[in-house]
Amino acid sequence: MHTSAMPNLIFAIGRALLLATAIVWSPLQAAKPPTTIAASPRTVPDTIAQRVLACTACHGKDGRATNAGYFPRIAGKPASYLYNQLRNFREGRRTNAAMAHLVDHLSDAYLREMADYFASQDLPYPPPQTANAPATVLAQAQTLVQHGDAQRKIPACTQCHGSAMTGVLPAFPGLLGLPRDYLIGQLGAWQTDKRHATAPDCMGQVAKRLTVEEISAIATWLSSQTLPTQTHAVAAGTALLPMDCGSGRE
Repeated sequence: MHTSAMPNLIFAIGRALLLATAIVWSPLQAAKPPTTIAASPRTVPDTIAQRVLACTACHGKDGRATNAGYFPRIAGKPASYLYNQLRNFREGRRTNAAMAHLVDHLSDAYLREMADYFASQDLPYPPPQTANAPATVLAQAQTLVQHGDAQRKIPACTQCHGSAMTGVLPAFPGLLGLPRDYLIGQLGAWQTDKRHATAPDCMGQVAKRLTVEEISAIATWLSSQTLPTQTHAVAAGTALLPMDCGSGRE
């Protein structure tokens, strides 16, 4: 081939290669990035049920906690009782880091709204947690629960919490359907000054008069009882309380 034709040949080959490259890559070059579809903003309902979901992480769905754990049921408890306990956590009379963190900056009005919500939850109870407890233990506890011990100034539990132990309005809670370990823990906390109520703290006084064995027996008896058909707190009667209780006030 004549040398003068070489530049033209090289040019033709180069042009052909460029065209081939353009044909191979042009679909990629022409492709547009996928269209991003903007996700619709999630709408969270501004309801008290939505706002108290933090509570249900421990206390169970709708506050109905099972009887197998340590966390107490709050569903259906008297509103004033729940409100008093939220204030006790906020003001340091009860000590629990998680609870204190949740309520530390909440107003009385907001605590009342939370209490009213959980008090309105009318839900079934699980079957009794404790089964086949020794008869002697149950008998000892039943005597204290229903009759107390006048010699030691221990009133019957039923005098404040109701004859069926389902609670008395406005602020005495029912004690049935609670886990045995929780009951022991709370009575022990009162006995050792780890838990307090608004003065006069009647439960603190009563707990200090009980022995460790009696506390265990009472918790065993309470956690072994089947709830009656009517599980709600009853209206206060005309009988005087056995002692002045700050925790029983609205």
